[in-house]
Amino acid sequence: MKRRNFLGLMGAAGISATLATEAQAGGNIHFEGYPGSKGVLFDATRCIGCRKCEVGCNEVNNLPKPAKPFDDLTVLDTERRTQNEAYTVVNKYVQEDGTTVFRKIQCMHCLEPSCASACFVSAFAKQPSGAVTYDESVCVGCRYCMVACPFEIPTYTYNDPITPKVVKCDLCDANIKAGRIAVPGCVSKCPKEALIFGERDELLKIARNRIEAAPDKYLDHIYGEREMGGTSWLYLSGVPFKQIGMREDLGVQSGPELTSGALSVVAMVPALWPLLLAGVYGMTKRTDKINKKEKADAVAEAIATTQDKAKADLKTAMERAQADKEATVKREVAKALEEAAKAAEEGEKEEEGA
Repeated sequence: MKRRNFLGLMGAAGISATLATEAQAGGNIHFEGYPGSKGVLFDATRCIGCRKCEVGCNEVNNLPKPAKPFDDLTVLDTERRTQNEAYTVVNKYVQEDGTTVFRKIQCMHCLEPSCASACFVSAFAKQPSGAVTYDESVCVGCRYCMVACPFEIPTYTYNDPITPKVVKCDLCDANIKAGRIAVPGCVSKCPKEALIFGERDELLKIARNRIEAAPDKYLDHIYGEREMGGTSWLYLSGVPFKQIGMREDLGVQSGPELTSGALSVVAMVPALWPLLLAGVYGMTKRTDKINKKEKADAVAEAIATTQDKAKADLKTAMERAQADKEATVKREVAKALEEAAKAAEEGEKEEEGA
């Protein structure tokens, strides 16, 4: 497919696609979550910053060991975020009165995830279990999910040029469903029960009971109950959430609700995608043909150059051999003549002596 034809098809398809008025990526109906879906409650008042949750996550997901061991708590002196090889991290926040509060960071597993809303190939999905999972087999690497996430969680394996992908916590969904573990790896390692895994509704009850039982200890707010339409990961804290690095400007509307109008124009993307792939395929095939021809020409040229050089080297070698042969003959003839003259001279001396 010629570039001009490809762009023409893209333009025509774009015009037809933009005529659609129905948004494809969002709606105005708020989703309250799947019945019985699971989640995790994190209690910042109980966290001691031991990083055992990081150890559990690392082990369950078979991630490489970090540059500094997990028992090296000096890493807490620098604020961190999730990375390709760290699906969860713990940060330390020193308060104005000198006290220290720790917070665990990972995917929030939103009830209506913005990453799924922004993904036009459905690589992200909210599972009935409560987890937001990712299917790398359909991902096209656009990284819209990274832009859409209000919590800045998804990361991309830029260090993998062959099979790059988006990575994030998946609430150990596959491992739990397969029966390999009963609770997420991070939860299983927490020595202070700062993490509780269970049904989201039950976690909300536990959180409210703790607030009611110790109102002087906790803020009267469960972070994640309503933020961005609600999340499966819930937080309790004794200090304002902004003082432990959490956003307080998100509101209660979900990502899809907020972006349904803006994302309506993205309805053309799925329609254009087959054309895009066809165009890319056509240009790729054409490039392959050009590359094959260039490679064949280069090989032919290399062979011709090698043959010419071989012929030149052979000619030089033969000329050198001929010259060496002639020099040897001359040398041997001169030597024979010299020996003959010497023998004649000795014969004359013998005759004179007789």
